[in-house]
Amino acid sequence: MKIAKKIVLLLTVPAVLAIGQQPGTPPPSATQKDAAKHEGSKPEQTQASEPKPSVTHHKITVRGNTIEYTATAARLPIKDEQGKTEAEMFYVAYTVDNGGPKRPLTFAFNGGPGSATIWLHMGAFGPKRVKMMPNGFMPPPPFELEDNQNTLLDRSDLVFVDAIGTGYSRATTPELGKKFWDLHGDIAAFGEFIRLYLQNNSRWTSPLYLAGESYGTTRAAGLSGYLVDHGIALNGVVLISTILNFGTVSFTTGNDLPYALYLPTYTMTALYHHKLAPELEKDPGALRAEVEKWAGTEYTLALQQGDALSAAERESVADHLARYTGLPKPYIERCNLRVDLSHYDTELLRDEGKIVGRLDGRFTGPTTSATDQEPGYDPSEAAIRPPYTSVFGDYIKQELGYQTDLKYYVLGGGIGKWDYDVSGWSGFANVSRYLREAFEKNPYMRVFIAEGLYDAATPYFAVDYTFDHMQLTPAAHKNISKDHFNAGHMVYLDNASMTKLRQDIEHLYDETGSK
Repeated sequence: MKIAKKIVLLLTVPAVLAIGQQPGTPPPSATQKDAAKHEGSKPEQTQASEPKPSVTHHKITVRGNTIEYTATAARLPIKDEQGKTEAEMFYVAYTVDNGGPKRPLTFAFNGGPGSATIWLHMGAFGPKRVKMMPNGFMPPPPFELEDNQNTLLDRSDLVFVDAIGTGYSRATTPELGKKFWDLHGDIAAFGEFIRLYLQNNSRWTSPLYLAGESYGTTRAAGLSGYLVDHGIALNGVVLISTILNFGTVSFTTGNDLPYALYLPTYTMTALYHHKLAPELEKDPGALRAEVEKWAGTEYTLALQQGDALSAAERESVADHLARYTGLPKPYIERCNLRVDLSHYDTELLRDEGKIVGRLDGRFTGPTTSATDQEPGYDPSEAAIRPPYTSVFGDYIKQELGYQTDLKYYVLGGGIGKWDYDVSGWSGFANVSRYLREAFEKNPYMRVFIAEGLYDAATPYFAVDYTFDHMQLTPAAHKNISKDHFNAGHMVYLDNASMTKLRQDIEHLYDETGSK
């Protein structure tokens, strides 16, 4: 894969934390604007002598087995060809004691761009987990930490890495930060981090895995191609809430694709809130199949006709959309049969004085205005950010012994304008070809995709569309598996979904010989 010097989502919280908006990329939501405002917009310069690495020793009992492990919290210098440090990437590594150099090794990261890897670390795979309600909703403060019975540590050593400008990762100067705040510069930085970690810790013979969420899946797809071109072949890649082709989620004039691809997610959200006809609630699986088929055929064809659509056809499409979305037919007609996400989240529960979550459509929050046309915040992001922020702040200092006064940038604030490098991609960032090229060069690599049915940041039907249009060989398709979750963007928030995700990834390890 060719990497140029010039080289999305909040995607975790990631979905599309488009702090620096580029042509052909989704617009930032009000939540993302608030995140940047609250955390500041001027990137902070790193402190070369601070903080110092911390190495601590722990043990955890998982499924009846006691695991003794070492945690390392540190920053790894990223240097230019002349040996000058340009940035330092913060990471927390968990390695099982006496595991040996051939033990599986998984690098995990979240997305944004602009999100720290706090979510996969403290919500999904690490040995400790933020304690939420069993259904994944926010408990009352103060928030607590608990042992994670679904940690992957019994199957793989784990390295959680923060992108430059997120968490405690910093460029040495704000000007140098620009080198890493674009699609390809970010991939190259992570590629160099992985190379250095393997070299410094003698892990070249370990089975290697990547686990990315949201824009982290954009990064993981790019890394799969970058790494194999640099002699590092992956055993497996975990993609959680995937975004590879940004054209599938960009509501822009002339791009009707997202309206069809979002529809099944609208339906599942309306179903959850009991906004559909009673007969549609009887069999959610059959309803999903019905909506997916209509969205991919009749609705897509109707959208392609644009203003040439006949009056009778418009009537039929409006009837179907009202039935499948739970929105009033007159509203759909006023939207010209095209309801974008902001309008949907604002309109679905307007009569109840509520808005719907973007990251997770099951979450709702009050609205103070009955005339708003877009949400003022994301109720799902608002429910998860406080527990994760406070618990991590205490954990990193008290249990991991990492002492620093640096601000931990959870979402936004640490990066500048992001360059998606849309040149040559029909106006939209698209990294799907890099994953395809990785399959071509490494036929042993396997990919697992986790899709949340209530995720409107990276809707599952858009992910399916992307993988169906990558021009993969039949052999490559056989190396891809996926699973759907009754969850949102963060499919691991509720206990049942996290247990299911753990089983899926354990199967990936088994398939690739990492037992």
